[in-house]
Amino acid sequence: MKRDSIIDCLIVGGGPAGLTAATYLGRYRRSVILVDAGESRAALIPESHNYPGYAGIAGRDLLKHLRRQAGNFGAQLIDGRVDELEPDGDQILLARFGAESVRARTVVLATGIVDNDPPLPGIRLAVQKGTLRYCPICDGYEASDHRIGVFGPVRSGGNKALFLRTYSANVALLLTEAPTVADEAMLKLLSESGVTVSSALRFDLEEQGMQIVALFADGTQHEFDVMYPALGCEVRSGLATTLGATCDEAGCLLVDAHQRTAAPGILAAGDVVSDLHQLSVAVGHAAIASAAIHNSLPRNFR
Repeated sequence: MKRDSIIDCLIVGGGPAGLTAATYLGRYRRSVILVDAGESRAALIPESHNYPGYAGIAGRDLLKHLRRQAGNFGAQLIDGRVDELEPDGDQILLARFGAESVRARTVVLATGIVDNDPPLPGIRLAVQKGTLRYCPICDGYEASDHRIGVFGPVRSGGNKALFLRTYSANVALLLTEAPTVADEAMLKLLSESGVTVSSALRFDLEEQGMQIVALFADGTQHEFDVMYPALGCEVRSGLATTLGATCDEAGCLLVDAHQRTAAPGILAAGDVVSDLHQLSVAVGHAAIASAAIHNSLPRNFR
Protein backbone atom coordinates (compact mmCIF):
# COMPACT_ATOMS: atom_id res chain seq x y z
CA MET A 1 0.00 0.00 0.00
CA LYS A 2 1.11 3.59 -0.56
CA ARG A 3 2.11 5.51 2.53
CA ASP A 4 -0.08 8.51 1.50
CA SER A 5 -3.25 6.41 1.08
CA ILE A 6 -5.95 6.02 3.71
CA ILE A 7 -5.47 2.68 5.43
CA ASP A 8 -7.96 0.68 7.45
CA CYS A 9 -5.96 0.67 10.68
CA LEU A 10 -2.83 2.16 12.20
CA ILE A 11 -1.44 0.26 15.16
CA VAL A 12 0.80 2.15 17.57
CA GLY A 13 3.10 -0.18 19.50
CA GLY A 14 4.77 -3.44 18.56
CA GLY A 15 4.32 -5.52 21.69
CA PRO A 16 2.13 -8.63 21.93
CA ALA A 17 -1.10 -6.60 21.75
CA GLY A 18 -0.12 -4.55 18.72
CA LEU A 19 1.38 -7.45 16.80
CA THR A 20 -1.58 -9.71 17.50
CA ALA A 21 -3.96 -7.00 16.25
CA ALA A 22 -1.82 -6.67 13.12
CA THR A 23 -2.06 -10.42 12.47
CA TYR A 24 -5.82 -10.52 12.94
CA LEU A 25 -6.44 -7.47 10.75
CA GLY A 26 -4.11 -8.82 8.08
CA ARG A 27 -6.07 -12.06 8.07
CA TYR A 28 -9.25 -10.00 7.68
CA ARG A 29 -7.55 -8.62 4.53
CA ARG A 30 -7.43 -5.11 5.96
CA SER A 31 -4.69 -2.60 5.17
CA VAL A 32 -2.56 -2.25 8.29
CA ILE A 33 0.53 -0.28 9.28
CA LEU A 34 2.16 -0.86 12.66
CA VAL A 35 4.59 1.75 13.99
CA ASP A 36 6.84 0.57 16.79
CA ALA A 37 9.39 2.51 18.85
CA GLY A 38 11.11 -0.70 19.99
CA GLU A 39 10.26 -0.22 23.68
CA SER A 40 7.94 -3.12 24.38
CA ARG A 41 7.98 -4.15 28.02
CA ALA A 42 7.74 -7.75 26.81
CA ALA A 43 11.30 -7.50 25.49
CA LEU A 44 12.53 -7.36 29.10
CA ILE A 45 11.13 -10.80 29.99
CA PRO A 46 14.03 -13.27 30.44
CA GLU A 47 11.66 -16.22 30.04
CA SER A 48 7.89 -16.49 30.42
CA HIS A 49 6.46 -19.75 31.75
CA ASN A 50 2.77 -18.82 31.74
CA TYR A 51 2.30 -17.82 28.11
CA PRO A 52 -0.11 -20.42 26.68
CA GLY A 53 1.50 -23.13 24.58
CA TYR A 54 5.10 -22.60 25.71
CA ALA A 55 6.97 -24.35 28.50
CA GLY A 56 9.15 -21.25 28.48
CA ILE A 57 9.89 -18.49 25.99
CA ALA A 58 12.00 -15.33 26.18
CA GLY A 59 10.18 -12.09 25.56
CA ARG A 60 12.39 -11.13 22.62
CA ASP A 61 11.82 -14.52 20.98
CA LEU A 62 8.07 -14.19 21.40
CA LEU A 63 8.15 -10.73 19.80
CA LYS A 64 10.24 -12.08 16.91
CA HIS A 65 7.68 -14.81 16.23
CA LEU A 66 4.79 -12.34 16.45
CA ARG A 67 6.49 -9.90 14.07
CA ARG A 68 7.09 -12.62 11.52
CA GLN A 69 3.49 -13.78 11.79
CA ALA A 70 2.06 -10.27 11.35
CA GLY A 71 4.31 -9.64 8.35
CA ASN A 72 3.28 -12.92 6.75
CA PHE A 73 -0.32 -11.70 6.69
CA GLY A 74 0.45 -8.39 5.06
CA ALA A 75 0.93 -5.93 7.91
CA GLN A 76 3.58 -3.28 7.27
CA LEU A 77 5.88 -2.96 10.27
CA ILE A 78 7.68 0.37 10.57
CA ASP A 79 10.27 1.41 13.14
CA GLY A 80 9.39 4.80 14.56
CA ARG A 81 7.55 6.73 17.25
CA VAL A 82 4.12 8.26 16.69
CA ASP A 83 4.43 11.74 18.13
CA GLU A 84 1.08 13.16 17.08
CA LEU A 85 -2.42 11.94 16.38
CA GLU A 86 -5.20 14.24 15.18
CA PRO A 87 -8.50 14.20 13.26
CA ASP A 88 -8.12 14.74 9.52
CA GLY A 89 -11.47 15.09 7.83
CA ASP A 90 -14.52 12.90 8.20
CA GLN A 91 -13.74 9.89 10.41
CA ILE A 92 -10.06 9.88 9.46
CA LEU A 93 -7.10 10.12 11.83
CA LEU A 94 -3.70 11.49 10.89
CA ALA A 95 -0.61 10.17 12.65
CA ARG A 96 2.86 11.69 12.39
CA PHE A 97 6.07 9.81 13.16
CA GLY A 98 9.35 11.51 12.39
CA ALA A 99 9.18 12.97 8.89
CA GLU A 100 6.42 10.57 7.86
CA SER A 101 2.67 10.49 8.32
CA VAL A 102 -0.20 8.10 7.71
CA ARG A 103 -3.97 8.54 7.46
CA ALA A 104 -6.13 5.81 8.93
CA ARG A 105 -9.80 5.04 9.45
CA THR A 106 -9.07 3.49 12.84
CA VAL A 107 -6.20 3.39 15.32
CA VAL A 108 -5.28 0.73 17.87
CA LEU A 109 -3.17 2.07 20.73
CA ALA A 110 -0.97 -0.68 22.14
CA THR A 111 1.54 1.68 23.70
CA GLY A 112 1.81 -0.06 27.08
CA ILE A 113 3.44 1.29 30.22
CA VAL A 114 6.85 2.28 31.57
CA ASP A 115 7.76 0.97 35.02
CA ASN A 116 9.18 3.30 37.64
CA ASP A 117 12.53 1.71 38.45
CA PRO A 118 14.28 1.46 41.82
CA PRO A 119 17.70 3.12 42.25
CA LEU A 120 19.71 0.03 41.35
CA PRO A 121 22.90 0.32 39.24
CA GLY A 122 22.95 -2.05 36.29
CA ILE A 123 19.21 -2.48 36.46
CA ARG A 124 18.76 -4.04 33.01
CA LEU A 125 21.32 -6.75 33.76
CA ALA A 126 19.46 -7.55 36.98
CA VAL A 127 16.24 -7.90 34.99
CA GLN A 128 17.93 -10.23 32.50
CA LYS A 129 19.29 -12.38 35.32
CA GLY A 130 15.90 -12.51 37.04
CA THR A 131 17.08 -10.95 40.30
CA LEU A 132 14.87 -7.92 39.65
CA ARG A 133 11.29 -8.63 38.57
CA TYR A 134 8.18 -6.51 38.17
CA CYS A 135 5.24 -8.89 37.86
CA PRO A 136 4.59 -11.52 40.55
CA ILE A 137 1.55 -12.77 38.60
CA CYS A 138 3.94 -13.54 35.73
CA ASP A 139 6.78 -15.14 37.64
CA GLY A 140 5.99 -15.43 41.35
CA TYR A 141 5.96 -19.21 40.93
CA GLU A 142 9.63 -19.10 39.89
CA ALA A 143 10.40 -17.33 43.18
CA SER A 144 8.99 -20.19 45.26
CA ASP A 145 10.85 -20.55 48.59
CA HIS A 146 13.27 -17.77 47.65
CA ARG A 147 14.19 -14.77 49.77
CA ILE A 148 11.90 -12.14 48.27
CA GLY A 149 12.16 -8.39 48.73
CA VAL A 150 9.51 -5.84 47.83
CA PHE A 151 10.49 -2.21 47.42
CA GLY A 152 7.86 0.53 47.74
CA PRO A 153 5.30 2.39 49.88
CA VAL A 154 3.04 0.63 52.37
CA ARG A 155 -0.10 0.26 50.26
CA SER A 156 1.26 -0.91 46.90
CA GLY A 157 4.27 -2.64 48.41
CA GLY A 158 2.16 -4.33 51.05
CA ASN A 159 -0.31 -5.74 48.53
CA LYS A 160 2.51 -7.10 46.40
CA ALA A 161 4.25 -8.62 49.43
CA LEU A 162 1.02 -10.34 50.52
CA PHE A 163 0.55 -11.76 47.02
CA LEU A 164 4.11 -13.13 47.09
CA ARG A 165 3.51 -14.90 50.41
CA THR A 166 1.73 -17.48 48.24
CA TYR A 167 5.16 -18.56 47.07
CA SER A 168 7.55 -18.02 49.96
CA ALA A 169 7.60 -17.71 53.74
CA ASN A 170 10.58 -15.33 53.45
CA VAL A 171 9.15 -12.03 52.21
CA ALA A 172 10.28 -8.58 53.31
CA LEU A 173 8.91 -5.14 52.48
CA LEU A 174 11.42 -2.29 52.29
CA LEU A 175 9.48 0.92 52.72
CA THR A 176 10.27 3.95 50.59
CA GLU A 177 7.87 6.24 52.48
CA ALA A 178 7.16 6.68 56.18
CA PRO A 179 3.94 4.93 57.28
CA THR A 180 0.95 7.04 58.31
CA VAL A 181 -2.00 6.34 60.59
CA ALA A 182 -3.94 5.23 57.50
CA ASP A 183 -1.35 2.47 56.98
CA GLU A 184 -1.81 0.83 60.39
CA ALA A 185 -4.29 -1.80 59.19
CA MET A 186 -1.99 -2.86 56.36
CA LEU A 187 1.04 -3.02 58.66
CA LYS A 188 -0.96 -5.20 61.08
CA LEU A 189 -1.98 -7.52 58.23
CA LEU A 190 1.61 -7.77 57.00
CA SER A 191 2.82 -8.68 60.49
CA GLU A 192 0.11 -11.31 60.92
CA SER A 193 1.00 -12.73 57.50
CA GLY A 194 4.67 -13.14 58.34
CA VAL A 195 5.98 -10.33 56.12
CA THR A 196 8.97 -8.50 57.58
CA VAL A 197 8.69 -4.72 57.23
CA SER A 198 11.73 -2.44 57.26
CA SER A 199 10.96 1.20 58.04
CA ALA A 200 14.55 2.34 57.53
CA LEU A 201 13.87 4.60 54.57
CA ARG A 202 17.53 5.32 53.79
CA PHE A 203 19.36 2.40 52.23
CA ASP A 204 21.14 1.46 49.03
CA LEU A 205 20.38 -1.42 46.69
CA GLU A 206 23.30 -3.28 45.19
CA GLU A 207 23.56 -6.30 42.93
CA GLN A 208 26.01 -8.92 44.16
CA GLY A 209 26.23 -11.93 41.89
CA MET A 210 22.82 -13.59 41.84
CA GLN A 211 21.53 -11.54 44.77
CA ILE A 212 20.27 -8.04 45.45
CA VAL A 213 21.47 -6.62 48.76
CA ALA A 214 19.91 -3.78 50.75
CA LEU A 215 22.67 -1.85 52.54
CA PHE A 216 21.46 0.17 55.54
CA ALA A 217 23.06 3.22 57.13
CA ASP A 218 23.88 1.33 60.36
CA GLY A 219 26.03 -1.13 58.41
CA THR A 220 23.55 -3.99 58.38
CA GLN A 221 22.42 -5.58 55.17
CA HIS A 222 19.60 -7.77 53.91
CA GLU A 223 20.16 -10.22 51.06
CA PHE A 224 17.46 -11.20 48.58
CA ASP A 225 17.29 -13.74 45.80
CA VAL A 226 14.77 -11.59 43.97
CA MET A 227 13.48 -8.05 44.35
CA TYR A 228 10.09 -6.75 43.21
CA PRO A 229 9.67 -2.96 42.93
CA ALA A 230 6.21 -1.59 43.76
CA LEU A 231 6.78 1.96 42.56
CA GLY A 232 4.01 2.28 40.01
CA CYS A 233 4.32 3.06 36.34
CA GLU A 234 3.59 5.59 33.63
CA VAL A 235 0.71 4.63 31.34
CA ARG A 236 1.33 5.75 27.75
CA SER A 237 -2.19 7.01 27.09
CA GLY A 238 -1.48 10.54 25.90
CA LEU A 239 -2.19 10.02 22.20
CA ALA A 240 -5.77 9.05 23.07
CA THR A 241 -6.50 11.39 25.98
CA THR A 242 -5.63 14.46 23.90
CA LEU A 243 -8.50 13.45 21.61
CA GLY A 244 -11.05 12.88 24.36
CA ALA A 245 -10.35 9.40 25.74
CA THR A 246 -10.70 8.99 29.49
CA CYS A 247 -8.73 7.02 32.09
CA ASP A 248 -9.39 5.24 35.37
CA GLU A 249 -7.70 6.04 38.70
CA ALA A 250 -4.65 3.99 37.72
CA GLY A 251 -4.25 5.97 34.49
CA CYS A 252 -5.38 3.14 32.21
CA LEU A 253 -7.59 4.00 29.25
CA LEU A 254 -11.26 3.27 29.72
CA VAL A 255 -12.71 1.13 26.93
CA ASP A 256 -16.02 -0.56 26.17
CA ALA A 257 -16.62 -4.26 25.52
CA HIS A 258 -15.10 -3.88 22.06
CA GLN A 259 -11.91 -2.08 23.27
CA ARG A 260 -13.18 1.28 21.95
CA THR A 261 -12.09 4.41 23.84
CA ALA A 262 -14.19 7.55 24.13
CA ALA A 263 -12.10 9.10 21.34
CA PRO A 264 -13.75 8.39 17.95
CA GLY A 265 -11.90 5.79 15.90
CA ILE A 266 -9.38 4.94 18.63
CA LEU A 267 -9.29 1.52 20.26
CA ALA A 268 -6.78 0.32 22.85
CA ALA A 269 -5.31 -3.00 23.95
CA GLY A 270 -2.81 -4.37 26.43
CA ASP A 271 -1.20 -2.69 29.44
CA VAL A 272 -2.42 0.77 28.38
CA VAL A 273 -5.92 -0.54 29.18
CA SER A 274 -5.46 -2.95 32.09
CA ASP A 275 -3.31 -3.01 35.21
CA LEU A 276 -3.33 -6.81 34.96
CA HIS A 277 -0.09 -6.77 32.98
CA GLN A 278 -0.29 -10.16 31.28
CA LEU A 279 0.74 -11.25 27.79
CA SER A 280 -2.41 -13.33 27.44
CA VAL A 281 -4.62 -10.40 28.44
CA ALA A 282 -2.97 -8.19 25.82
CA VAL A 283 -3.51 -10.83 23.14
CA GLY A 284 -7.17 -11.14 24.11
CA HIS A 285 -7.69 -7.39 23.92
CA ALA A 286 -6.12 -7.36 20.47
CA ALA A 287 -8.41 -10.09 19.17
CA ILE A 288 -11.48 -8.21 20.40
CA ALA A 289 -10.32 -4.85 19.04
CA SER A 290 -9.40 -6.16 15.60
CA ALA A 291 -12.73 -7.98 15.20
CA ALA A 292 -14.57 -4.78 16.18
CA ILE A 293 -12.58 -2.80 13.61
CA HIS A 294 -13.20 -5.27 10.82
CA ASN A 295 -16.93 -5.33 11.53
CA SER A 296 -17.14 -1.53 11.69
CA LEU A 297 -15.54 -0.92 8.28
CA PRO A 298 -17.18 -1.24 4.85
CA ARG A 299 -17.27 -4.79 3.52
CA ASN A 300 -14.15 -5.85 1.67
CA PHE A 301 -15.52 -8.65 -0.52
CA ARG A 302 -13.09 -10.17 -2.99
